[in-house]
Amino acid sequence: MIKEAMLWAPLEGGKVACALCSHRCVIAPSKSGICAVRENRGGELVTLVYGEVIAVHVDPIEKKPLYHFYPGSKALSIAAAGCNFRCSFCQNWEISQAPRREGGVLRGQRLSPGEIVREAGEQDCRSISYTYTEPTIFFEYAYDTARLAKDAGLANNFVTNGYMTEEALAAIRPYLDAANVDLKAFKDETYRKVCGARLEPVLETIRRMKKLGIWVEVTTLVVPGMNDGEEELTGIARFIAGVDPDIPWHISRFHPDFEYTDAPPTPVETLRAAYEIGKTAGLRYLYVGNFQGESEDTHCPTCGRVLVRRRGFFVAENKLAGNVCPFCAGHVAGVFDS
Repeated sequence: MIKEAMLWAPLEGGKVACALCSHRCVIAPSKSGICAVRENRGGELVTLVYGEVIAVHVDPIEKKPLYHFYPGSKALSIAAAGCNFRCSFCQNWEISQAPRREGGVLRGQRLSPGEIVREAGEQDCRSISYTYTEPTIFFEYAYDTARLAKDAGLANNFVTNGYMTEEALAAIRPYLDAANVDLKAFKDETYRKVCGARLEPVLETIRRMKKLGIWVEVTTLVVPGMNDGEEELTGIARFIAGVDPDIPWHISRFHPDFEYTDAPPTPVETLRAAYEIGKTAGLRYLYVGNFQGESEDTHCPTCGRVLVRRRGFFVAENKLAGNVCPFCAGHVAGVFDS
């Protein structure tokens, strides 16, 4: 469905300036932005993916991954096709890169914002997750859905590359409760080469989200030969701790996919080293993902007792009721049902 976009301005010569993501595309008539799903039609910026769900599933919130945001709850997860990055290791490339690779928007199932909210309620979901691709590129759809979800008593969360502008974040802030931001590397050169983007806007989004009171968790996919060096992992860990040591860091194992197939799966030793780097940096909550048998449980940062025990994406035991450890009365950061 075609709908007028948000966050844009007309320019001379029929061009438009998009202020949705940090690419800040200037788009000529009949052309689209880097995301390939926002197009200049007659001097007006439109979105091509409003109401077009390319993926919809009920997921455990741990799959996002969000471990400190209503643990054990269900999230209705939705996505539209497209992305404003072009990561060569993307694990959802079939839908994120489809508009760019196939020369047109990949159409999905027609679902209105109201139908999504109703489905979430019927499936006993605690939240709606805008995920799988990049929620920023279907911003208007997410925005309208999130407003209705909030009215219905549902929470909203983004799984995002963090490349949204300050204007976009300000617009969604009243309705956005949590986000998992993918911090892919700590070198601008890597962002430019692998993602077609820049590092600093992502770092600034994490800072802004925290300042605005949005619950933030960070994921880093550790890719051999790309971002697995001690110096880079230390830089990521220290940055997160500098924003807030209560931000959970999800250290995720890489598996070859899409165009990035020469590197092997991340060695277990590298993941464990990253975990120790995070502890040394002062991070209180560290998790290893895409590899069962490692750190999945949530511990009290004060007494060390297990508060949430997980098996994969599922919660086996949850001793938390609010933000207080039942064993030592220490504070546990996050958004929990009381």
